[in-house]
Amino acid sequence: MSNPIFCEGCGVPIQTEKTDRLGYAPPSALNREQVICQRCFRLKHYNEIQDVSLTDDDYRKILSGIGSKDALIVKVVDIFDFSGSWLTGIHRFVGKNKILLIGNKLDLLPKSVKPNKIKHWMKYEAKQLGVKVIDVELMSAEKGMRVKEVAATIEEYRNDKDVYIVGATNVGKSTFINQLIKEFSEETSSLITTSHYPGTTLDLIEIPLDQKSSLYDTPGIINHHQIAHYINKKDLKKITPKKEVKPKVYQLNDGQTLFLGGLARFDFEAGPKQSFICYLSNELPIHRTKLEKASDLYDKQVGELLSPPDPEDVELLPTLTKHEFTIKEDKTDIVFSGLGWITVSSVPARVAAYAPEGVGVYVRSALI
Repeated sequence: MSNPIFCEGCGVPIQTEKTDRLGYAPPSALNREQVICQRCFRLKHYNEIQDVSLTDDDYRKILSGIGSKDALIVKVVDIFDFSGSWLTGIHRFVGKNKILLIGNKLDLLPKSVKPNKIKHWMKYEAKQLGVKVIDVELMSAEKGMRVKEVAATIEEYRNDKDVYIVGATNVGKSTFINQLIKEFSEETSSLITTSHYPGTTLDLIEIPLDQKSSLYDTPGIINHHQIAHYINKKDLKKITPKKEVKPKVYQLNDGQTLFLGGLARFDFEAGPKQSFICYLSNELPIHRTKLEKASDLYDKQVGELLSPPDPEDVELLPTLTKHEFTIKEDKTDIVFSGLGWITVSSVPARVAAYAPEGVGVYVRSALI
């Protein structure tokens, strides 16, 4: 093909030769008004993802050009999985450009949480991670909640410059951009392909804002410390919250354990009897047992009573690694990257959190 044709869904160059390679479309698709690759077609019509071979280097090459541009950077994170969806080293990509931080999936948090508290917390967390942001906005791209307000804030800060939307896979960037197109454009037929599976948007997609500037959707970067990379697509749906998370409260004595499916484990080793509040997908089963029986139960029941993972995926799951914490401050969250968190309500408490090797586990002041 002399002039390359680009997929309207994900931005990759279309090719008609190799069915298992990026950008494949059958030759007949080239006659359509809107050409999309087979992968985007299957995603759009059947909600099926097709894996492609893109390396971290590929993603970073696409992003590394942004620092040399004069633009506004809009960084989208998943409020429910802030650390898991944070891009480390983002300052290396953006150069001197200003960063507007957007927290997505606001609809998943209990309604009792005050939005201003979340904004202050996000600003503080970003600063701790070495990034000074010009402002913080909150939204739910999936529900179309506060999308107009976010768009107005972007317009306020961009000063007629280009806008680059960046984020990890799975934070809802493309869903957000589709909402913007629906909200502000007559031409809704060219919606970007979206999905909650890791790694969907494959190349820069340009959406004109005015005659001189554009908004660009960049590929999601894969964060390998998220649990999503160790489970199958069916289980990913179970652990990814779809609606407001209902806190589950467990009264535990020391010497008791909670299993979060078979993907993670929480031990209350020492401290006063107290409530532990679990903020996880409503579909993820929690199983309580005695600490002394926990290891034996896990060995016998992972993939069965303790699932997800599926029985056939047990072999693929890395060994659960132990992280020990002595909690000295009331209201502390133990966070499992990509799963959710458990709030410890009384101190002192000694706890241990287990997650697959490589999956992030950390402590923060309680968000709720």
